[in-house]
Amino acid sequence: MTAVPESELLDRIAVAIRARVPAYAERDEPFWEAAVALVLRERAGHGAEMLFIQRAIREGDPWSGQVALPGGRRDEDENDLAVTVVRETREETGIDIRAQGELIGPLDELRPRTPVLPPVIVRPYVALLPATVEPATSDEVAGFFWAPLTVLFDPANTRKTRVRTRGAFWIWHDAIHYQGQVIWGMTQRIVKTLQEVAH
Repeated sequence: MTAVPESELLDRIAVAIRARVPAYAERDEPFWEAAVALVLRERAGHGAEMLFIQRAIREGDPWSGQVALPGGRRDEDENDLAVTVVRETREETGIDIRAQGELIGPLDELRPRTPVLPPVIVRPYVALLPATVEPATSDEVAGFFWAPLTVLFDPANTRKTRVRTRGAFWIWHDAIHYQGQVIWGMTQRIVKTLQEVAH
């Protein structure tokens, strides 16, 4: 595949997201729904970047302490997962992706591959922000970082990695490494989908 010039990358992604029909997961019981945000921006000297959060250590959270995307579980009164992703991103990072940026659209839904994880259906949404908007930490978020898309999409930064979660060790074959952070699991799978859309 031909690489997209970085200056055109976010425009290319936005056009592709608007034009495609995402794949939706089967709603076979049991399941619950959640939405996460791929928050993208372009900064002079930094290029196109994506926001990641470090989840706070919380009892009962199966993704406690992990690198993740902003987002969370759909409330019962929310009839649209787009509403969920806007609310959850605002609660976790202080960013209102509709008021401060643009909600572009969804990617393919995912379900965990590991039976020990909850039966969640996750719908990722792509959002664009101006370069001046910055997140803040919250009770649910211990920290955050921005990672360049060129780094995330570069196979040289992907490798087999031993990770620890839920009191056990797992081998993830294509974890992404960036400045000491490890992006793996469903988050890595979502990044991979975005890469396919971008190219």
